[in-house]
Amino acid sequence: MFGRPEHAAVNATLNATLDRVGTLIVAHRGCGVGSLVQNTALGVKAALLSGADMVEIDVSASRDGRFFCFHDGTEPELLGVQANLQTMSAFEIDQHSYVWRDRPGRDVKVEGLGTVLKQFRGQDALFTVDRSWWRWPALLTLLDGLKMTPQLLIKCPAWESVSLDLLRAHPVKYPFLPICGTPEEAHELLDDSQLNVPGVEVITTTRDSPWFDPAVIADLHARGAFVFVNTMTLTTGIHLFGGLDDETAVRVSPEAAWGPIFDLGVDAIQTDWPWVLRDFRTAHARPRARLG
Repeated sequence: MFGRPEHAAVNATLNATLDRVGTLIVAHRGCGVGSLVQNTALGVKAALLSGADMVEIDVSASRDGRFFCFHDGTEPELLGVQANLQTMSAFEIDQHSYVWRDRPGRDVKVEGLGTVLKQFRGQDALFTVDRSWWRWPALLTLLDGLKMTPQLLIKCPAWESVSLDLLRAHPVKYPFLPICGTPEEAHELLDDSQLNVPGVEVITTTRDSPWFDPAVIADLHARGAFVFVNTMTLTTGIHLFGGLDDETAVRVSPEAAWGPIFDLGVDAIQTDWPWVLRDFRTAHARPRARLG
């Protein structure tokens, strides 16, 4: 079981899913493929149908505090505007459509966070809620109202001390996935009794990192944490796990990208290609050390 015993009930859905599938497949922003758009309810459903066990949702807020499923900075590409979504009012956001997915008779709008998540309440679907940690506790209050705590993992960099204090003070102990650059950052938060930390996201731009030492991964397991890595390819060119990324999976082979990650005993992989990773997991699942 991952996480502290006092949080076993909240973490039960996550632990049951890990026990069932072995290695979680996390779809980055859902599946924005064909006529569907990332960070939308249909994108989430497509991801689940494509083999994802968990879906990452990006959160942005309007100028007047309404939360949307959107990764700010992508407005020129997706909405055809230069303004950052967080500088717009909710009314102004509602006037825009995804320019590359519209068609006659159907406007594709940016969707509200609550509108998307509540469609999957009580279903076999887990979510990581990324970004907007600087807007806690308003975001946490919205999530409280959805009554989906066991289905949600919230993310924040380990070094965002102000946001961490807000999370510590919040009465609902959401499963928290800190983004950690070093084992020391992970250990400090795993030892924090005011947080519910069943897992850690580990990041590195190089293979010369402790994260590539199986003993370090085993130590995190022994401390009650599952290990999450990112392999999607960022437009910035930055690799989040030592150059093992989705483009390698496509350009070279799934084994070249994901094989070393499976060998390390990693528990969750975030990808833009969940169906490819699903097939790789089915064909190449390796026994991994699990907690009793």
